[in-house]
Amino acid sequence: MKQVIQTIAIPLFRNVTRFWFVVTYSGQLIFAYYILMLYYRSAALGDFEKWNTANPHFYIKGDVTGNLIFGIHVALAAVITILGPLQLVSKIRNKAPRIHRICGRIYIFSAFLISAAGLYLTWVRGSIGGPFSAISISINALIIIVSAFFAIKYAMQRNIKLHNQWAVHLLLAMSGVWLFRVFFMLWMLIHSAPVGFDPETFTGPFLSALGVFVYILPQAVVALYFSAKFSNSANKKLAFSLLLLVITIGIAVGTMGAILGMWLPRI
Repeated sequence: MKQVIQTIAIPLFRNVTRFWFVVTYSGQLIFAYYILMLYYRSAALGDFEKWNTANPHFYIKGDVTGNLIFGIHVALAAVITILGPLQLVSKIRNKAPRIHRICGRIYIFSAFLISAAGLYLTWVRGSIGGPFSAISISINALIIIVSAFFAIKYAMQRNIKLHNQWAVHLLLAMSGVWLFRVFFMLWMLIHSAPVGFDPETFTGPFLSALGVFVYILPQAVVALYFSAKFSNSANKKLAFSLLLLVITIGIAVGTMGAILGMWLPRI
């Protein structure tokens, strides 16, 4: 039995990780398309009221500063959603290191800027979801800032191993908003009703738990990933592979739900 586990653990770990990447990047590209079509197109047409299709706080008439910051926030969201996963592709890093470095600088700069904008929009502009939602979003912003700082620090020190680890932490932190929508729609597909939250106020125990699940817990998953990757234990690799497989299936189903039930209807 031990020999069987050792035989399948390494290829399973590698293939499940690739499966996660393909599912995640495909979903994020579709999310980026949604952002471009809803926010960029409506801004180009001068139809800023359409920003409120997703949230009534996105465009407030007369709030020039807040609207500008939200516009920057959304503009950067599309950039980071497209660029982020590409930074993890080893072939790009090895064959086009200059492109990797340039995109990395854009990504890191965007990380700091989008976090600051997110904190402003959460605490000054205000957002739905109540205080717990605001706190979980703020923690996510701080995780982004810390991860971006260490990613650039270790890149400058040429400590590639630690740089890569913090880059993955950063990617998952920057994916929080996307993950929230994906797992929210997965929950809705499972229950076919707003179970565990009030759809009018968008508050409730499920949404509080979801905030922790998508904004904070992915950092633990990243830590488990690197622990399994650098471990000689086949059991650890196998256990993480099964965990990641379940998460990835959830992401795939939730992404389809978001496409059909949230993103396409708003474009």
